[in-house]
Amino acid sequence: MDTRVVLITGGLTGIGRATALAFAKEGAQVVVSGRRDEEGQKFVSEIRKAGAEAEFIRADVRREEDVRHLVDKTVERFGRLDVAVNTAGTEGVPGPVTEQTADSYAATFDTNVLGTLLSMKHELRVMLPQKSGSIVNISSTFGHTGAAGASVYCASKHAVEGLTKSAALEAAGAGVRVNAIAPGPIETAMLNRFTGTAERKAGLASTVPLKRVGKPEEIAQTIAFLSSDKASFITGASYLVDGGKTAQ
Repeated sequence: MDTRVVLITGGLTGIGRATALAFAKEGAQVVVSGRRDEEGQKFVSEIRKAGAEAEFIRADVRREEDVRHLVDKTVERFGRLDVAVNTAGTEGVPGPVTEQTADSYAATFDTNVLGTLLSMKHELRVMLPQKSGSIVNISSTFGHTGAAGASVYCASKHAVEGLTKSAALEAAGAGVRVNAIAPGPIETAMLNRFTGTAERKAGLASTVPLKRVGKPEEIAQTIAFLSSDKASFITGASYLVDGGKTAQ
């Protein structure tokens, strides 16, 4: 029975939702956060019906007071914080570099980069004194490569990679591990928005050596492994989970 306390930002959809369910099935105490109260309460009810303890705490990761409150309420409710999974993210505004603006930059970086930074800041505020904990950030294969039409998104995920490695070095002495997962194309609403049409989505899937897009549950299982004692000697790493896409 897994009795760890797990906090998941962006936990209402896609990879975050699948991750919350994966930890709940193992018996963890799960806190999910997001910006939609009604959906959050419905999801927590679903988790509780499955037999796990769960709470929804509303938070916008772009706002430091929200993040501070999220972490404080998690510890107030469950007494500690063992695992944090930072899945909150956005694809931003796709398009060529020549069409990007300061606003489109901020729309992407405020969530993907500032949100990750603030989340880690306050998660580590609890984990470092505990001398234990695991943080998993969500990067992307685009955090390892470039992509025409996705320059700002790519830049934001490269930044997440750098934040992850730096935080891992800072936290290692306290026994806290910080890693990233870099998914390829995954069956989520974000992928549907990014591709725009079924034809473009199928075209993207055809470029994956395994000839399909991934499932959120497959990413969740990798996150669960990386958060576990089975990965106790892994920190500062970025795990590519992409059906072989970046091996080409």
